[in-house]
Amino acid sequence: MAKAKSASAESSLEELQKLPFEEALKRLETIVESMEAQDLPLETLLARYAEGTKLSQICQAKLNEAELKIQQLEKGPKGELTLAPAPVADENL
Repeated sequence: MAKAKSASAESSLEELQKLPFEEALKRLETIVESMEAQDLPLETLLARYAEGTKLSQICQAKLNEAELKIQQLEKGPKGELTLAPAPVADENL
């Protein structure tokens, strides 16, 4: 039975990771609101807390990934490395 629960949790995590950032954030907000507004059993609260924690980590990872995509290291005149905005591609203009 533990294997079935573990496999279910893994597939659920994979599904969460596939969510676009906006959907993951909206789902996280919904979880927080329901936890604050409802009188829920402890087991339900723990399950929602666990899902919320996963969503929070996923959202943070997606934000970090987006930040890396828009920044690049640039060498200054004295050889120091600084972060600079990445050049904007003309393909979307």
